[in-house]
Amino acid sequence: MKLTELFRGQWPGTILLDLDGTLVDSAPDLAGGIDQMLRALGRAPAGEDKVREWVGNGAAILVRRALAGDVDYERHPAPSQIEFQQALDLFYSAYGELNGLYSTIYPGVELFLETADAIGCRLGVVTNKPHAFTQQLLDQMGLSHWFAVAVSGDTLPVRKPDPAPLSHAVDLLGGDLASTLMIGDSVTDVDTARNAGVPTVVVRYGYNYGGPVDELGADIVVDSLAELL
Repeated sequence: MKLTELFRGQWPGTILLDLDGTLVDSAPDLAGGIDQMLRALGRAPAGEDKVREWVGNGAAILVRRALAGDVDYERHPAPSQIEFQQALDLFYSAYGELNGLYSTIYPGVELFLETADAIGCRLGVVTNKPHAFTQQLLDQMGLSHWFAVAVSGDTLPVRKPDPAPLSHAVDLLGGDLASTLMIGDSVTDVDTARNAGVPTVVVRYGYNYGGPVDELGADIVVDSLAELL
């Protein structure tokens, strides 16, 4: 299916994109921050492969998954609030120094953004990443100039898959939901778009907690954003 088929032969007026796993492969830096945290707590490092399966719901959930050693962290005994806060602070400190250092932009991303911008699409980022790290990563990757809006995991009291961050981004961009597209890499993004009533594109190369994205029910699934052109 072509992108224009979702909008009656036209390009969407507003395109909102997830950050980690969609625009940027940030797993090397996130894994470095998590492993530094675990070592500081006297634990064995998790490694990049595991961290790739844990990314997608924000820093706090990432840390909880790392402490549990499992994407389904709620099956395990919860750490005390003091233990959790110590771990979160350690991660923030470590990741703040690594953010963007080893991350890379996925192939096809810049061509897609350049084309969408030239067509006149409003472009925004909607991520569960904390604001301080969101802007830092966009700046480090040289992507900031494409986006008039970046709604992060701590911008509102709720985060994806709640539709409010998506709707908030659309409002800030002066768009409307009827002509909005969400692009992401996980079930979180598909659920966010579904909850907001907008179409979704998902990429196969990102972070979907280790599961296949073709079964998520997205309108379009691609290996590269360049395929949408």
